[in-house]
Amino acid sequence: MVGTTSLGRRLNAALESEKSGEAGGGEVLALVDALDTAERRECALLMHRRTCLRGDPVVERALGHLAGQELGWSTAEADVLIGRLVGPDAEVAPHELRDRFRALVPITLSAAEQIEEFDRPRVRALRRTAENLRIDAGDEYTGIRDRIDALLRRGTPLVEGRLPRHLLDGLDAYGPAMRAAHAELLAGRGVAAFLTHCALMDKVRATRTWRRRASALLAEAESGVELVRRLLEGIAAQPEHTVADLNPWGITVQGLAGDTNTCVVRGLLWTVLDLDVAWAAPVTGAVALHAGVGVGGSGGECRSGPLASTAVAVLGEFEGRRGEEAVQWLGRVRNAVRNRTIVKAATKALETVAGRAGLTPSMVRERGVPAHGLDARGVREEALGEYTAVLAVREPGEASLSFRGPQGRVLKSAPKPVRERYGERLTPLRAASKELRTLLTVERSRLEDHLAAGTTWPAEDWERYYIDHPVTGSVARALLWEADPDGDRDGDPEEDGHWTAGLPERTGTGWALAGADGTALPVGPGARLRLWHPVRADGEEIAEWRAEVTERELAQPFKQVFREVYALTPAEVAAGAHSDRFAGHVLRYDQARALMAERGWTGDHLGFFGDGDSSEMVRELPRPGELPVDEGAFWRARLLVELVDLGTRETGIASLCSTGQVHFERRAASAGALGRWERAALTDVPAPVLSEALRDVDLFVGVASAGADPGGAAGEDARVSDRPLTDRPTADRPTADLATADLAIADRPLTDRVRRGLS
Repeated sequence: MVGTTSLGRRLNAALESEKSGEAGGGEVLALVDALDTAERRECALLMHRRTCLRGDPVVERALGHLAGQELGWSTAEADVLIGRLVGPDAEVAPHELRDRFRALVPITLSAAEQIEEFDRPRVRALRRTAENLRIDAGDEYTGIRDRIDALLRRGTPLVEGRLPRHLLDGLDAYGPAMRAAHAELLAGRGVAAFLTHCALMDKVRATRTWRRRASALLAEAESGVELVRRLLEGIAAQPEHTVADLNPWGITVQGLAGDTNTCVVRGLLWTVLDLDVAWAAPVTGAVALHAGVGVGGSGGECRSGPLASTAVAVLGEFEGRRGEEAVQWLGRVRNAVRNRTIVKAATKALETVAGRAGLTPSMVRERGVPAHGLDARGVREEALGEYTAVLAVREPGEASLSFRGPQGRVLKSAPKPVRERYGERLTPLRAASKELRTLLTVERSRLEDHLAAGTTWPAEDWERYYIDHPVTGSVARALLWEADPDGDRDGDPEEDGHWTAGLPERTGTGWALAGADGTALPVGPGARLRLWHPVRADGEEIAEWRAEVTERELAQPFKQVFREVYALTPAEVAAGAHSDRFAGHVLRYDQARALMAERGWTGDHLGFFGDGDSSEMVRELPRPGELPVDEGAFWRARLLVELVDLGTRETGIASLCSTGQVHFERRAASAGALGRWERAALTDVPAPVLSEALRDVDLFVGVASAGADPGGAAGEDARVSDRPLTDRPTADRPTADLATADLAIADRPLTDRVRRGLS
C-alpha cells in the first residue's frame, strides 16, 4: 500500500486504474496535476517511499514529473527524502539505490535545492555513487553528478550564534560531544565562518591560499584560538566508536569521526601551524598518535588514517623549538603506529624537519627530548601540603612517582590528604609520570638502534644530550661506552681512532670512562664516543666486562654486555651471498609474525589474504645517527618464510611456516640521491649489521619454533650453526677465548634463554 491517508487511497486507485488500462492511461499524472502544492509534496513523499521499497515504472515517471517543479519543500521533508537513501536509517539497500538511482535521486535533489540548508554529508555520499555509476554505466549519470556538484558549490548560509548543521554533525559521537561541551565557544562571533572554511579541507595538505584564508577567518572569530585547542583536544581524547560512514555500500566502520567532522579537524590542524602558541606541537602530536594507533589499540588499521596523515604532515612543517617538539611526537608515532603508510609519512616528516635545520633526523631527536621539569639529578619535587611529591627517573631508565611524608616516610601512592586536597595538582603529576615511562621506552629503543648502527658523537653532544640529560641520562649512564680521545681530527675515526671502553663516571672536572682494570679515561672536548658492542671486541674483553657488570650488579636498560654475537661461519663465507644458519625451522606463524613486527620486520602475510605460499620479511637496519640521508650506505636483511600449514579456512592466515635463507642488501647514497637495493656478499656486511639481523632471526626461531624440518636445513653446516656460540667456529677468534662460565650462560641458544627468562 502507498499509504492510508485519503491522498494515499486516491493514489492507489489511480495506480490500479492506470495499470488495468481501463481508462486509457495517464491517471496518476492527472491526479498529481490536480493537487495543490502541499498535496503534491505529500504525494511525492508517498511515491518516493514506494520506490524505495520496490520499483514501479508508473510511480517513477510521476516522481520525475514532480522533480522539475517548485514545491516549497521544508528542511524536514528534504531530510526525510535523503535519509531514506543514505545513512544508518536508509530504507533502500545500496545495490537497490544503484538500480533506482535515476528515479529516487532527482526528486531528492529538487527538495535540497529548494531549502536554505540541506544535508551536505549525505548529498556528498550521493555524489560518490553518481560518479561510480557514471564510470560503470556511462554518461547518462553525468547530468545528475553535475547537478550535485552545483548544489555542493552553493554557499552555506551563516547566522551569527548558530553553527551550520553539517559542522560537528551527529553522524559520529565527536560532533555532539563538542557541541555539548563547547556551546558557548561555538556560538561566538565569526566561528561559523571559520569552521565552514575548515570543513573544506578534504586533503592531507593545505594550500597557501587556504591557510591565508583560514588565518584571516580565525583572527575574526571570537575566542577562536581557544576553540581550536578545545576541538583538537577533544578529538585526541575521543574514544573509537561506530561511525556512520556515508559510503556507497552502506558500511559502518570503527573510527573517531565521520567524513565532515574529519574534514573540520584536518582544517583545524593546518590552522595550528600558523599559531604562535606553546601547545601547538603537543596537541598536534597527540592527535597524530591517537588517530594513528590501530583500532582496538593495535594492528595496522588506523582509528583514522586521514587525521593521522594530516597531523603527521603538520608536524613535519614545524620549525625551531616547535620543530624539536614535533620530532619527539613523530618518534612516538613511528614507535606506536603499525600502519605502513603513516610510519612512512612520519619518517619522511622527520627527514624534512632535520633537513630544514641542517641536521640528521637522529640529531634532531636528540635535541628535542623533553626534561619534564626534572633537575640534573633526574628529580622533580612538588610540595603538596605536608607531603612532597617526588617524580624521578633512575638508572637504568625507570620512572617513579612517590610521596614523602612529614616524617620522611616514602609512600608509593598518594595518601588520602593529598588526594582530597590536591587532586587538581596530582592529575598532571600522574600524567607526567606516565609520559616519562613512555619516553624512557622510546629512549631505550633509540639507544639500542645507535648501538646496532655504531653512531658516534662529539663529546659536547654526548654530554649535553645523553649523559647529562635528566631523562636520557638515566638510560645512557647504565651503558658501556667507548671513546676515541682524538676523534675530532681529520679522517675516519673508525679506522684511525683508538677506542677505549668504560662505564660513565662523573669526576671533579667532567666525565670519564672507568675501565674494568680500575683506570679512568677523561672525556676531553675533542673526543668522540660511541656505544660499546661486543661484536667489535675479542673474547677476553667481553669476559672482563661481563665479570665487571656482574660484580657491580649493574642492571642495563637492554642487553649490551651480555648481548649475543653472530660471526660468519665458514659455510656462510663459502655460500657467498646467503646464510642457511636458521633455515628449515618450523614456526608458529602468529607468534613469529608478532615477534617480527615488534623487531621491525615487515612483509606480506601468508595465506588466503596474503602473498600466498611464501613471503620475504624485510628489516632495514639502523644507520649511524650522524650520517645525513644522502651519505653512507643503507643495509637491510631479508628472511624467506614459506607456508607449512594453512590452519583453518575461517581465518585464511597460515598456522605454521618454515624459515629459509637470510640475505642482505645494500643501497648506496651519494650526490644527494639514493641508489637501488643490491644483493651483497656476506663478507661485505658490517659486523654489527650481520650480528643484529641474525640475532633477530635466532629470536624468532627460539621463541616461535614448533620443530625443525630435517629436509629444510643445509645439512651439517646448518646443524653446526644451531649450536651455542661457545661451540661454533668463528672467523675472528678461537672458541677457547669464549669458554668461560659467564659466557656459557649468555651464549646458550635463544630457545634455552627464552625458556629461562634470560632474554
